[in-house]
Amino acid sequence: MRGICSLRPGIPGVSDRIRVRSVIGRFLEHSRVFWFENGGEEVIYCSSADWMDRNMFFRVETCFPISDPVLAKRVKQDGLMVYLTDNRQSWILQADGSYRQVAVAAGKERMAQQQLLEKLAH
Repeated sequence: MRGICSLRPGIPGVSDRIRVRSVIGRFLEHSRVFWFENGGEEVIYCSSADWMDRNMFFRVETCFPISDPVLAKRVKQDGLMVYLTDNRQSWILQADGSYRQVAVAAGKERMAQQQLLEKLAH
């Protein structure tokens, strides 16, 4: 696996509502979109960097909310949901730190980066 994640999802009472998905595709860059729900209200943030020491302590980085509802919907759809529905190049982090590749149903292959290339080509 490329990258690291020190968060351990799926631990009862601690992180049982958290899921970590890694998409390993053609492009090294990826969107940095955060989706939170606070009291039933969705909040979408974008960030300029991965939250790693080399980025947070030696450069100026930012994380900001998307306040326009139309833009937030587009950022969520194109920058996040397309990756969350990827079932060809996706791996799910397990509570023990190992990754399990997402199973692909016959004829239902979805590749996030390919979908975005096709959408942006028009």
